[in-house]
Amino acid sequence: MTTRIDEIIRLPVYMALAAASLMACVPHSGNDMAELALKGGAVCTMDGARSWAEAVAIRGGRIVYVGTDEGLQAHVGPGTRIVDLKGRMLMPAFQDAHVHPISSGIESITLSLSGLDTVSEYLAAIREYAEANPDLAWITGGGWLMSAFGPGGIADRGLLDTVVSERPVFLWSADGHTAWANSRALELAGITNETPDPPDGRIDRDQEGAAIGSLQEGAGALVPVPDPTDAERQDGLRYSIRHLNGYGITSVQDASVVEDELRAYGALDAAGELSLRVVASLLWDRDQGLEQIADLERLRDEYTAANVDAGTVKIFVDGIMENYTAAMLEPYLVPGNVRGIPMVDPGEMKEIVTRLDARGFQAHFHAIGDAAVRSALDAVEAARRANGNLGHRHHIAHLELIDPADIQRFRELGVTANFQPLWAYADPYITELTIPFIDPERSRWLYPIGSVYRSGAVLAFGSDWSVSSANPFEQIETAVTRMGALGETTTPFLPAERIDLPEAIAAFTTNAAYVNRSDSETGSIEVDKLADLIVLDRNLFAIPPDEISETKVLLTLFEGRVVHGDLEALR
Repeated sequence: MTTRIDEIIRLPVYMALAAASLMACVPHSGNDMAELALKGGAVCTMDGARSWAEAVAIRGGRIVYVGTDEGLQAHVGPGTRIVDLKGRMLMPAFQDAHVHPISSGIESITLSLSGLDTVSEYLAAIREYAEANPDLAWITGGGWLMSAFGPGGIADRGLLDTVVSERPVFLWSADGHTAWANSRALELAGITNETPDPPDGRIDRDQEGAAIGSLQEGAGALVPVPDPTDAERQDGLRYSIRHLNGYGITSVQDASVVEDELRAYGALDAAGELSLRVVASLLWDRDQGLEQIADLERLRDEYTAANVDAGTVKIFVDGIMENYTAAMLEPYLVPGNVRGIPMVDPGEMKEIVTRLDARGFQAHFHAIGDAAVRSALDAVEAARRANGNLGHRHHIAHLELIDPADIQRFRELGVTANFQPLWAYADPYITELTIPFIDPERSRWLYPIGSVYRSGAVLAFGSDWSVSSANPFEQIETAVTRMGALGETTTPFLPAERIDLPEAIAAFTTNAAYVNRSDSETGSIEVDKLADLIVLDRNLFAIPPDEISETKVLLTLFEGRVVHGDLEALR
């Protein structure tokens, strides 16, 4: 791996070479006088040559110059606002390739258990929220950790009953795959000892067969929780826009969208409030068949607009390992020959993806277990065989366990590996809820980011917020170190699966832009591209890897417009 000191030594060389080449190819004319000029910076362009520069000029929301401070003068006129970066790092804005802005925003402004670690902390927060909101008919929210409840993540309704018993309580786990319900919520759902498990989920039960209060996967849908209102969705989205812009994120792929959420995006976009480019992954309904494709086409046509692209379909292939619902090639080390819950039959999956591919959709798969990953790859292969390569940039998210025989297939099939790198260290989800329940030899292939990168496949990164932090710097640090970004661990987890800093940055910029189908307009700092840019408080290439997570975004530009920070504060 390239060491940090090597990057520092090479940095001035990159800048000199890049400046000379960029100056040679950028024209100067009176028609491209800049509205904003940023000079004196360490400009990490993330272009094809990974070149560096000193200055950037912006006009009409686009980049009109990249090069040296000296060359910048030809683009500066009487009306140009000039900001001296004073050596600060300027880079392309981040793009999150798998995130849930609306639901995460709603959770953040209602009952969020994120940041809490123990059951006692959860109960105290729930009690406080319920007492502060006596008129709410339902207590809803989420963010609790399965690890707080031990192996299997079985949350008990009796615990909730001690703090709220008269009103229904329904709380999703941080990963969004397990619901915790109190007795009143189970009563309203009509869940009894005789209620069968749905095909795509499980009602956890005690030894007498009574529902415990933990509902896995599709079983959560049995509870009649009221949907958020349009106003609540828009308020949640407003919160998320500020939150994501604050981390330097200006483009996202919303990982699961229905029409109500499309309306929220459309409303804020029409009002000029959407300082995010959004690829909306339309949710594939497992309870319907191929006939739903016509409605997906309607949604794409109706809601694709200025900053919204509704041309992707999200398919859940399986669940998660911690509750043994991720689809596995070999059984879990638990009684009953358990291999998880395939959400879509592999044969049906091939037909679905072939049809979607032919109709111009990108497929966005949720696949955690190695059997689910193989099923998704097989489906793309079937689509390629039937349709040829239509260039729709299909991608598979999460990828917790990949069979080594399938790693090379990502490159061969042109499938992007969409990892959530913050999960790739030895936290309790790995050490207590996963590794003890799978074959030790297979544990070697947990989050194999380095192996997939070395295969030549495209890597993109996403946070899956609110499952985990939306902070890209924490995720980049974990990808580079394979340790907890906040000091949770000091020993790298599977260190051979680390990647270098430039590759980790690319996964959040150029490669994420590729997945989001906007790489011709965003993802790198190049002339004629949109001025989605960020200024950092430190140079990522000039600090130890374990300090990357401490980085702050001082300024975020969306098409040259300030959406976070203050230009004056940089002076």
